[in-house]
Amino acid sequence: MPETAICVESTRTEHKNRGQTNIQQNEASMMSVLFAGGIGGAMGDTVMYPLDTIKTRQQGAPGVLKYRTMASTTASILREEGLIRGVYRGYSAALLGSFPSTMMFFGVYETTKRYFKPHGGVDETVVHLGAGFLGDLVSSVVYVPSEVLKTRLQLQGPYNNPYFKSGYNYRGLSHACRTIARTEGLSTFFYGYKATLIRDLPFSALQFAFYEKFRASAQTYSGSSDISLGLELATGGAAGGLAGVITTPLDVIKTRIQTQTDGKIHGTVQGLRFIAQKEGVLRVFSGVGPRLVWTSIQSSVMLVCYQAVLKALDPNEPAKSALTSS
Repeated sequence: MPETAICVESTRTEHKNRGQTNIQQNEASMMSVLFAGGIGGAMGDTVMYPLDTIKTRQQGAPGVLKYRTMASTTASILREEGLIRGVYRGYSAALLGSFPSTMMFFGVYETTKRYFKPHGGVDETVVHLGAGFLGDLVSSVVYVPSEVLKTRLQLQGPYNNPYFKSGYNYRGLSHACRTIARTEGLSTFFYGYKATLIRDLPFSALQFAFYEKFRASAQTYSGSSDISLGLELATGGAAGGLAGVITTPLDVIKTRIQTQTDGKIHGTVQGLRFIAQKEGVLRVFSGVGPRLVWTSIQSSVMLVCYQAVLKALDPNEPAKSALTSS
């Protein structure tokens, strides 16, 4: 090979290696990603749990007049059941699933992004959609069982609830686990698994595709990769809220399948048709108000906590972030 060609090839190799090194230096470690993801998910679910309970009551008890609106549902639960035994009922089940499942989600999401980043040839939005989709698919094996437990406990309220009969009556999380396993079988913990995936896979894909775009725009607007707290809250909230509204009908079906006692709903399409015919088209968007508020704030809190933990783990490089680091 001619000397000039050797020099050119050497220069290309040097630039390539330097570029790969810069990519690695600009990325948070995977351990930081996992830990920050778990903390972010747990904090987001904790802050927004009461609203999730209100949404579940609205969707799971469509014929109960006092649960028709967000305001009346909130007032009824607080007045009749209280804060801990009412709106925070089932919280332990939610926390049991949110921390490990969010760790898994961010691990898969970031791994997928890092794999496609140096390869090129794939549209960035497609990568983000696919990474969110795949991350949720893998983490679903953890969060779906906790979702079943959480939803049933939320719907029933306190043990021996005198104000509302949901068809469930568990003393607590452990009693619910034992009762379900003994009377309905272990497969019940994955009841509504398909419906949950049909809701959550597109939600996560849309949420993170929106978030990557919104945060990149915010970074361009501020002229820095380390954007302000206000912009962090706005980008996370807008991404989660928009994705939440779009997927509300899928959320309604998931809740009905997991909490029904008459077995009239068998699948997503059949369920949507059944609700529209029997209760009206607007009922497929039942709980859209609380879902909009819940997904926007939960997404905002989760992603702000995620970014904050990453910065805390590496305070000398505040601009370092797993998301939108490219």
